[in-house]
Amino acid sequence: MHGKTGQQAQTRGARIAGVVSALPPKVIENDSFVERFGDGVAEVTKMTGVKSRHVAEDGVATSDLCFAAGQRLLEGLGWEPESVDGIIFISQSPDYPLPATACLLQQRFGMRTTTVAFDVNLGCSAYPYGLWLAMSLIQTGALNRVLIAVGDINTRANDPLDRSVAMLFGDCGAVTALEAGDENDVAHFLLGTDGRGGDNLIVPASRHRDRTGDERFAGRNLDMVYMDGAEIFNFTLKAVPALVRETIELAGVPQEDYASFLFHQANTFMLNHLAKKAKLPKDKVPINMDRYGNTSSATIPLVMTTDVADLLKSGRQRIAMFGFGVGYSWGSASLEIGPLKVCETVIAS
Repeated sequence: MHGKTGQQAQTRGARIAGVVSALPPKVIENDSFVERFGDGVAEVTKMTGVKSRHVAEDGVATSDLCFAAGQRLLEGLGWEPESVDGIIFISQSPDYPLPATACLLQQRFGMRTTTVAFDVNLGCSAYPYGLWLAMSLIQTGALNRVLIAVGDINTRANDPLDRSVAMLFGDCGAVTALEAGDENDVAHFLLGTDGRGGDNLIVPASRHRDRTGDERFAGRNLDMVYMDGAEIFNFTLKAVPALVRETIELAGVPQEDYASFLFHQANTFMLNHLAKKAKLPKDKVPINMDRYGNTSSATIPLVMTTDVADLLKSGRQRIAMFGFGVGYSWGSASLEIGPLKVCETVIAS
C-alpha cells in the first residue's frame, strides 16, 4: 500500500534477538586534521558534531568487521552457525565487486551450504530495509533464523582534501540476529526512493571515467566520494519530518509510548533540527556522531549497541528508526524490541 512518504509494509511473527557492532581499533581525532584544514576544522566540527571516528587499517575489509560482530553475537545468543537459515549483507563497500560478500561470510562463519546468502547495495537507509527484508522472509515460514550484516568502510573512499567528507565518515560493521516470534511481534515499515538525487552523493568513476561534462567533478579524484552537502541537507529536511509523522500514524501507537527514536547519524546539526521539527523529545533522540562519525549503513545498529543498549536489554521497548540519504533512499520502522540478551559494541582485533 502506498503512503504519502513511501511504500507501507507490515510484518508479523519475526523479532530481533540481538545486535552487535564492531569497530576497528584505530581512532582518529579532529586534531589530526588541523595541519590540513586549519580553522576549517572548528567550523566542520560545529556543523557535523564529529570529534573522532574509528578507521579501518589497510587490508581490513567490511566483512572483517561484520565477522567480528557476528562471532560475538552468535556466541552471546548460543546459536550454532548451522542453525542460521540466511545471511543478508547490506553495504556500499563490499569486499569485492564479485563474489557477494554474504557468500564469503557464510563460509567464514561455518554455516551450512543450504544457507540463503546474498548482498544488497544500500547505504544510509540500509537498516530499515534490511529489517523489512529479513522479517518478510521469516514471516513466509521459509526461514527461521536470519543474520543481517550491515557495514561500510567509508574512510577509504574519502577525498583527503575534501573536509566535508574527510572529517565526517567513520568505519563500522554490525550484525543483527532475527528469529521467528509470535503474533505479537508486529513491525511497520515505510520505504521510499527518489533516484533524481543520486548524483548528489556518488563515487563518479564507478560508471564513468570521463565526467568532464559535469563541472561539479572538475579537478576531483573520481574514485572518491562526492557529496553535495547542501542538496542532501535540503532533501533530508523536506522528506524526514513527514516520514516520522507517517511512521507513527501507520503504527497506530501514541508518540509518547516510544522509548527512543533512532535516526541515521548523518549530521548533528541536522538531527537536532529534525527532532525539533518533528516535535520529538530531545532525550529520546540519541546522537553518537561525536565519537563515531557517520558510519553509513551501520549508524542505527551502532546507536542501538551504544547509547540505547541498556534500554534494549532492560525490557520490551517501542522503537522507531529512520534511515535516509544516498540514493536518494529512505526507510523507517516501528517495532517493539527486547529484552535483548546481546546488545553490545566490540573492538575488532
